[in-house]
Amino acid sequence: MPDAPPVALVWFRNDLRLADNPALRAALEAGYAPVPVYIHAPDEHGSWRPGAASDAWRHRALAALDADLRKRGSHLRHFFGPSLATLQSLVLAMGARAVFWNRRYEPYIERRDTRIKQALRRMGVRAESHNSALLFEPWTLRTKQGGPFKVFTPFWRAALADWRDAACWPAPASLPDVAEGPEGVPLAALKLAPALDWDASFWPHWTPGEGGAQAALDTFVEGALRGYAQQRDRPDRVGTSRLSPHLHFGEIAPWRAVAALQAERNAGNAGDVDAAIRELGWREFAHHLLHHFPDTPEQNFNPRFNDFAWARLSPLKLEAWQQGRTGVPIVDAGLRELWATGWMHNRVRMIVASYLTKHLRYHWRHGARWFWDTLVDADLANNTLGWQWVAGTGADAAPYFRIFNPVTQAEKFDPDGAYIARWLPELAPLPLPLRFAPWQDPARLRRVAPDYPPQPLVDLAAGRDAALQAYRGRDS
Repeated sequence: MPDAPPVALVWFRNDLRLADNPALRAALEAGYAPVPVYIHAPDEHGSWRPGAASDAWRHRALAALDADLRKRGSHLRHFFGPSLATLQSLVLAMGARAVFWNRRYEPYIERRDTRIKQALRRMGVRAESHNSALLFEPWTLRTKQGGPFKVFTPFWRAALADWRDAACWPAPASLPDVAEGPEGVPLAALKLAPALDWDASFWPHWTPGEGGAQAALDTFVEGALRGYAQQRDRPDRVGTSRLSPHLHFGEIAPWRAVAALQAERNAGNAGDVDAAIRELGWREFAHHLLHHFPDTPEQNFNPRFNDFAWARLSPLKLEAWQQGRTGVPIVDAGLRELWATGWMHNRVRMIVASYLTKHLRYHWRHGARWFWDTLVDADLANNTLGWQWVAGTGADAAPYFRIFNPVTQAEKFDPDGAYIARWLPELAPLPLPLRFAPWQDPARLRRVAPDYPPQPLVDLAAGRDAALQAYRGRDS
């Protein structure tokens, strides 16, 4: 009777899939019996402990991963951190000879993982990390001067010049069952799912897990991809991929998404394919920046804004913004979509962020923290890039003096007012011009929607003027 293969731990994190999983594949190809483990250690994330919406998604994604593992004869073991001590304990208890995992790129996590790898190797354990999340890891692309990129266009040009199509591989048909060792705790003991089901309205819109990710990709390729270049800015239409949470949790590999998109190139969709892949490029750029400029989740990328005259925070106004009660319909619709679904259309994210950082003139960190807690796709790299871009403080950012007029933005990107009517049904009876700016007819607004704010939190013209004055005075 042959000897049982040696055991290796496969440490799942934000790579919650079996297909295209380099750590799992490496363990199998090296002849190990993989033991899948997940360690919940939220205190090891520095000041960016995962938000409530992310935790709710992760609970369901872990359940989906465990179900997929069980179909193949294995299962997922859940543990509550600390990560290094848990891994060391499992190595000793199971006689594991190796630990495999896929890399993460948040600064605090990167430093922690380096310490974990060093400690495991000092124990004589094979410790390997792999890339499962990016087309280009942050250190692989450099400017001609050898430094990191700070502008997207040359970054993407370099990426395209260095492009190599990555191979996709299916999930293993079966996995060995390792009966020995600690089983950990039930998934519910991690307390990721909310005690009160405030997230119930999310799940008609989403299916966390690898199967849901593949279904979302298929739906996009078969539908919204056609016309994507023109339609992606229209929140009133299903014009985007909605892959962001699946990519964040590693339920699908970015190269699998690219392969599916590239397959449509010959169907007359080259422009739409290029536009969709370019959006994945912004995700790559966000991780590139976060790795090379690790202070940017808290600090302005552009230090010239360190003394900028942000307005004194009014907790009541911030709360009104968070709850979608600003009195500006396109802004309120976005924030109510966020509350109801855990997601917000990207064009509306920009409008909402511009209103906070420019019309209200509040520091972008207030918005970044709210998104972090309420988005199912809350990703430190993307969140940081997005907020600093809109606020004018970041790399390759829109200038601060570029101030979105939320009324004209709504007229352009929600021309029939359908998005506003969906998320603010109390305004649906208003004629179209008033649906964009209901304060222009206060009497009618009172009759139709008496509970809707009669005026915006700040007059749009006055808010714009104050923002421009602050901008002009930042260097004086």
